[in-house]
Amino acid sequence: MSKFLDCKTKGGVATLTMNRPDVRNAISGNTASDEIVTACERISKDATLRVVIITGVDPAFSSGGNVKAMRGEWKDKKEGAAIRQQLRTGVQRLTLALYELETPTIAAVNGPAIGGGCDLACMCDIRIASDKAVFAANFVKVGIVPALGGAWLLPRLVGMSYAAELCFTGDMLDANQALACGLVSRVVPHATLMDEVNALAARIASNPGQTLRMTKRLLRDGQNSSLASNLEMAAGFQALAHHTRHHEIAVQAFEDKRKPVFNDD
Repeated sequence: MSKFLDCKTKGGVATLTMNRPDVRNAISGNTASDEIVTACERISKDATLRVVIITGVDPAFSSGGNVKAMRGEWKDKKEGAAIRQQLRTGVQRLTLALYELETPTIAAVNGPAIGGGCDLACMCDIRIASDKAVFAANFVKVGIVPALGGAWLLPRLVGMSYAAELCFTGDMLDANQALACGLVSRVVPHATLMDEVNALAARIASNPGQTLRMTKRLLRDGQNSSLASNLEMAAGFQALAHHTRHHEIAVQAFEDKRKPVFNDD
């Protein structure tokens, strides 16, 4: 089986490119889960990496689950418990690894993000869409449920009512509809997608890596905790931040009226 993920790093940015266009970058029936989990573990340990971009080789971002492969693999499994366990030890590991990664993540959605592919984009912190992108939480269309976290992720991005409409109908959104509902933050011409995403990643990567990770943790915690709890975490993180070398660099640059340069962590 050919490798699923191409990984490149440059200037504090890790770019993970799903490279199975023959199956429209499906994330089941192959080594996608293991490769993405491994990549996330490596990135998490590398303090010099400050941003992660995930994208796909055209024409699709990801078609999600490979329905034919799933049917062939599971048709002889009489026990639902076996399928449940396979999900928990397989593609759901991908969800947790990518969503819980401390490094900021950007999904460069270059084409269709369907089913689990839509979930994959929702796992990232920022989504930038090509004008060729389309999105669908269409699990109901093939008689299954969103098992990669879509039922948890999507309402947090577009609101419960609209998430319910998308999941209950399986309707597809084009890039501009995705922008209008807040699923993506920007729509750009397909030809300039990676230029736009790389420029954004560079702006993010110019900031201190540890501060970025703590900021992301605060944002994520704030989605599920009380204000008081988030303030307590922020106080702890701020105490740490004030004693970092990068804070000293930033303060000195401010006093010198110049732009700070954070070379490493």
